[in-house]
Amino acid sequence: MSYPAPPAPDHLRVLSYNIHKCVGLDRRRDPHRVAQVIRGIGPSIAVLQEADKRLGPRPAALPPQVVAEECGMLAAPVATTRISLGWHGNAILMTPGWHMEALHRLPLPGLEPRGAVIADLSGPQDLRVVATHLGLRRRDRQHQMTLIMAELAHLPRRPTILLADCNEWSATEGFAPLDPFFTLHNSGRSFPARRPMAALDRLATGPGIEVVQQGVCRTGIAGRASDHLPIWADLSLAG
Repeated sequence: MSYPAPPAPDHLRVLSYNIHKCVGLDRRRDPHRVAQVIRGIGPSIAVLQEADKRLGPRPAALPPQVVAEECGMLAAPVATTRISLGWHGNAILMTPGWHMEALHRLPLPGLEPRGAVIADLSGPQDLRVVATHLGLRRRDRQHQMTLIMAELAHLPRRPTILLADCNEWSATEGFAPLDPFFTLHNSGRSFPARRPMAALDRLATGPGIEVVQQGVCRTGIAGRASDHLPIWADLSLAG
């Protein structure tokens, strides 16, 4: 299977990808391989999970210069240190022409510390992006989604998408806190990369956003670059 064809000019391509700290199925850390996958899919906005190394000061597993030189994208300034790409491992990449107007960092309690990044972006359209990596236990995920929804309720209205590693093995259950604002989409099974069994990686869209097409990228190198496969979607935004 090849990379998806480029989106129509009036559609916005987004991507969600748990890059597993750039460690592939061969146990090698290779940020250039991850960058090649992102570039091949060609998103305007990419949300990454596990974008930073886990221990110590959490340096970026995918260096910003690799993002710029090999993906043609810039990292939104969501990190709280100069050496990280993301916050709690959640990073947002943008093509030139997009800018971050506002940022909300939301700690998410659970079995282990998690977080959500809520970024208001401006560019060809105005868009709010929620980037997160939910917990391993369903009761933690339910609480985390409830906190995200409460935070969004206090913000001015804006077209909104959520891109996440939801860690939910059920195809339909476990997402009730996102109702009724979000429509949840299943792009396909994304984990584990070698033999995908579950759609852990998900996109959810708020009012006024239509998913034109979506999928999971299984092309050669994407099947080796991480333990997750990347999901992508082409969106149409009303207005």
